[in-house]
Amino acid sequence: MQPGKTTDADAEAPLPPFSVQMSEQLGGVRGLVESSIPITLFIVVNFLGDHFGWWPLRTSLIIAVGAALSIAAYRLSRRESIRHAMNGVLGIAIGAWLAWKSGDAKDIYLPGMVLTGVYAAGMLASVAFRRPLVGWLWSVMLDKGGTRWRDNPRLLRAFGWLTVLWAVVYLAKLGVQIQLWRDNADDLLGIARLALGWPPYALLAALTVWQARRIIRATEPVSEPAAAEVARPAD
Repeated sequence: MQPGKTTDADAEAPLPPFSVQMSEQLGGVRGLVESSIPITLFIVVNFLGDHFGWWPLRTSLIIAVGAALSIAAYRLSRRESIRHAMNGVLGIAIGAWLAWKSGDAKDIYLPGMVLTGVYAAGMLASVAFRRPLVGWLWSVMLDKGGTRWRDNPRLLRAFGWLTVLWAVVYLAKLGVQIQLWRDNADDLLGIARLALGWPPYALLAALTVWQARRIIRATEPVSEPAAAEVARPAD
């Protein structure tokens, strides 16, 4: 082989292990925990302040926003990715501003509810245009921007129904939150925000990664030119 020349085996690298792909998709255990800390702190601190009269809503909001900013600053200081931390900062900051202006703790959840609805609508629209959003996200986050999800009919169909499934779950989550918001059930809304956040997302992500890997292994067998080269008798 000439120096600098790549073989088919180099170009067609094997898929990373399932656990590695899932870790990248979810940000690892640390990413899950960090993204949940600000809103969890708000729920706990606001519950104590609301039911025991220890402090006003403003204190809960300041603590939540401060936690999100602290996590982002810590990651920046270590030159680490702040993607998951910034999601927490933006969501908490906008929600905190709305709750501060209205004086109603439940309004901190409004940005997340709106975003959930936007996600669901975007997913359904992408399926209608035969560009399922979950396939695009899988490509960008886990397949190095590859286009095989569009070139492989089975993979395209799978991402189509997976995108619809994601949208249905998001719509169900939104429906529960809207009802609790209308009922002024602040505490239950906070609990629903946590219970319907990462757990269903993690299950959907696991199903998506597993299905994509299964189809790729069935329709795109890994070539072994390197093994054939080794087995060839010497001249």
